[in-house]
Amino acid sequence: MSTSRPLIGITSYVEPASWVVWRNIPAALVPHRYVRQIQQAGGIAVLIPPMSEPTEAEAAVVLERLDGLLLAGGVDVEPSRYGQQPAPTVQAPRPERDASELALVQRAVQLDLPLFGVCRGMQVMAVAAGGALVQHLPDKIGSTDHSPGPASYGQTDIRIASDSRLASVLGERVEACCYHHQGVATHPGYEAVAWASDGTLEAMEDPAARWRMGVQWHPEVGSDPRLFEALVAAASG
Repeated sequence: MSTSRPLIGITSYVEPASWVVWRNIPAALVPHRYVRQIQQAGGIAVLIPPMSEPTEAEAAVVLERLDGLLLAGGVDVEPSRYGQQPAPTVQAPRPERDASELALVQRAVQLDLPLFGVCRGMQVMAVAAGGALVQHLPDKIGSTDHSPGPASYGQTDIRIASDSRLASVLGERVEACCYHHQGVATHPGYEAVAWASDGTLEAMEDPAARWRMGVQWHPEVGSDPRLFEALVAAASG
């Protein structure tokens, strides 16, 4: 659809929340940093709560009203979604969120809707394409640098492929905030375009798409708006 300010859907969580006198009430929510980044980039943010057992038709109804889709970070994707048994380190699953986001991604790809995945969002994109995840990065790289502690972001120096769409936005080097103990192992249909110094995949994109990209770090946390501006610009076309 065409508007002066594009509508960007942001997938949200259902988690216990507290406000005023209410405590531990199930709420559909997302960190406001995502909303603020979209708004400051010139878009209108619309939160999308998880859908229960979504169909392709329901996903289509949601996306036909939007100009772009942002998959927010969050807990681990359930390993059964990519054909594996869960490791002891895997977080408790959110089945409705997994089902909803996978359906939305698959339909967004069909529509060639501008799509941006952040952290878990990049992992959802990989799984939706038939890929798989590394269930616990410290077992692979021998450190917890990407998730140093509860509610504590790590700092990652990232190398970006010079001929990528991501490089056209950020250049060939960027320092970013990260908070993830999982990573993308395989990503059918996407090109790997950025890596941490330890070899961890930090970004992937589909150069044949209108605008389809996932990053493993958390750009909403920092002060660099360029990725959100690029998403909004693509959604404005």
